[in-house]
Amino acid sequence: MRFTQLERIKKMRFIISGGGSGGHIFPAIAIANALRRKRPEAEFLFVGAEGKIEMEKVPKAGYRIEGLWISGFHRQLTLRNLMFPFKLIHSMWKAAKIVRKFKPDAVIGTGGFASGPTLRMASGIPTILQEQNNYAGMTNKLLATKATKVCVAYDNMENYFPKEKIVLTGNPVRQDILDLKGKKQEGLDYYGMDANKKTILIIGGSLGARTLNHSLRDAKDLLAANPKIQVLWQCGKIYFEEFKNCETANLSNVKISMFIDRMDLAYSMADLIISRAGAISISELCLVAKPVVLVPSPNVAEDHQTKNAMALVEKGAAVLVEDKNAKKTLIQTAITTLNDNTLSHRLMENIKQLGKPNAADHIADVILELVKNHKG
Repeated sequence: MRFTQLERIKKMRFIISGGGSGGHIFPAIAIANALRRKRPEAEFLFVGAEGKIEMEKVPKAGYRIEGLWISGFHRQLTLRNLMFPFKLIHSMWKAAKIVRKFKPDAVIGTGGFASGPTLRMASGIPTILQEQNNYAGMTNKLLATKATKVCVAYDNMENYFPKEKIVLTGNPVRQDILDLKGKKQEGLDYYGMDANKKTILIIGGSLGARTLNHSLRDAKDLLAANPKIQVLWQCGKIYFEEFKNCETANLSNVKISMFIDRMDLAYSMADLIISRAGAISISELCLVAKPVVLVPSPNVAEDHQTKNAMALVEKGAAVLVEDKNAKKTLIQTAITTLNDNTLSHRLMENIKQLGKPNAADHIADVILELVKNHKG
């Protein structure tokens, strides 16, 4: 994309709003990084929800952030819901003040509590939504009526958004995931794994996934009977004390970890991956291109993780195990898949076709084109 010399002199300004979970904030940071690579002189301001993950992660990534007094609306009748109207009004007032003061050239929303008020108050400014899931959340569906463009990661999203506004870009992922070539041995060494064994990587997110942890705990005999298979088990911060001394964790071919600090190395050494089906996890897995067994979490709005997973399963790109069946069948399914070379190869080839490594750059180009056209 080419800009005139005059356009390059002016500093572009972008407001990016998203958070509440890593699935919203990490794409937001990836988009900011892509815009910064293309327009190094640009200024950025993030808008998040007070007390949420973005208030910590965004400053660590080198960006300024302001917080809104906002939280979600619970479907059950609770005292917290009584505060929701006051929080919403206050957040919309503050968001309007932020927009007026910062004067952005575009406002980008990646989902989460704060993105609603922020994009709603960006009247007359190009606004871009980034929807990670195969099922659009209520906030993005409402915002889409006035959004300029909606960047999506899945086909058939016209069920939720105006067709003329949709751009299929994929989900932005962490930069270190984009190139895993030549890192397998480094990964094995880093995590102390045996190069002569096949490796199963189990990831449940930073907090962990109870069902995945119980499935590992209950598979002691099965894993003991398969010594040529080793497991790197990321159990999560809140579950580590509960599982670190269980019999499965003490097997010689199982290594339990609270969290994984080098996901690129963990992905590179894995021969098969077991994961939940969050949108960003799936986008990473498509780029990693290893055999995957997905266990969608049932504890999410509108069961959107199952919808995310089925988008892969229907294309022969992943194996699905339902959460309710995981304790009995998950590890056996993973071992069977790993030992079936034909199935494993087919899964790898099919999931590779779904990867979109340039998603962040594509979204940045969409944003810059909108700004250029808006300025005439």
